[in-house]
Amino acid sequence: MKKIIRFVLVVGMIGLFIWTLIYLYQKSEETPMVSTTSQAEKATIIKKTVANGSVVPRKEIAIKPQVSGILDEVYIVAGELVTKGQLLAKVQVIPDMANLNNAENRLKQAKIALNNAQQDFDRQKKLFDDEVISSADFQRFQLTYDQAVQEKQASKDNLQIVREGAIQKSGGIQNTLIRSTVKGMILEVPVEEGYSVIEANTFNEGTTVCMIADMSDMIFEGKVDESEVGKIKVGMPLLLSVGAIENQQFDAILKYIAPKGVEENGAIQFDIKAEVKLQDSLFIRAGYSANADIILDRADSVMSVDEALLKFDDEGTYVEVEVGKESFEKRYLETGLSDGIRIEVLSGINWEDKIKSGEVPANEAATK
Repeated sequence: MKKIIRFVLVVGMIGLFIWTLIYLYQKSEETPMVSTTSQAEKATIIKKTVANGSVVPRKEIAIKPQVSGILDEVYIVAGELVTKGQLLAKVQVIPDMANLNNAENRLKQAKIALNNAQQDFDRQKKLFDDEVISSADFQRFQLTYDQAVQEKQASKDNLQIVREGAIQKSGGIQNTLIRSTVKGMILEVPVEEGYSVIEANTFNEGTTVCMIADMSDMIFEGKVDESEVGKIKVGMPLLLSVGAIENQQFDAILKYIAPKGVEENGAIQFDIKAEVKLQDSLFIRAGYSANADIILDRADSVMSVDEALLKFDDEGTYVEVEVGKESFEKRYLETGLSDGIRIEVLSGINWEDKIKSGEVPANEAATK
């Protein structure tokens, strides 16, 4: 037993000795590390915040019928350009039976009253012509006759409105014809021929026949977090990136910031609107999603360094500047604007200074 223990100890010591030799050899063969450097560069630094939203027309007009009924004809499709006053659709009025019956009865009564007034008028006119009655007496019968004539016409017009939705007179408004109130493009037509439509009134907003918008006047609508809203103001420039249009950016000007925020997913968001400057060669469709870079500040053609090179201690911000081979010293900096990648340097270094940026094996550095 003692021989076995002695043998194990001897083997272990020999193994440890061999491992030590191998470790020391490998250690001596490790490639030494050398420092890499970089220099300050001239750059334009833009500090910005991002707002998500969409591009929409400034005004979207909902066209609604003036009378209720059935769409008899629809003359437009989505994407079509229309002018103000252009005929869009036609409504066939379906009269309410109770209203129709009342209108017909009113017309019958008006005809009876007119016939009676006509007889009295003719009788009194003859007496007036024979100077049997005075002018004052005759005027009462003439007034009654004129009122009966007017009532008959009003009853007739009322019946026509109930039946057809309009009064067919020369120069009269034909309420059954739906016309465009503005110039623009048809965005959508949510109805088809045969659909029932309702006129807009106090109790109902009415059926939308189509939506029209001026596609040359577009705005960006987005949201900004409460942590960023205090940094922006009306008049600031924006750069829009539209998801559906690659490698293109559109200029915009911030025109509106909501005075009240809305809670969304636990964060307070503020609505913003910006006027988009369109390009003639590109067509932006309503509803395109977009991201807006709101430029908070910018510094053009200034000295800058990679922000990753900065180091910090109790005295401030510094970089390590080369003063000799593999020898560096601290240089404290006065910094300015940062975009998160590069930072403006106001003072502390010169253009020629070499700033320590890291370490690489000596053999790799020799090949560069």
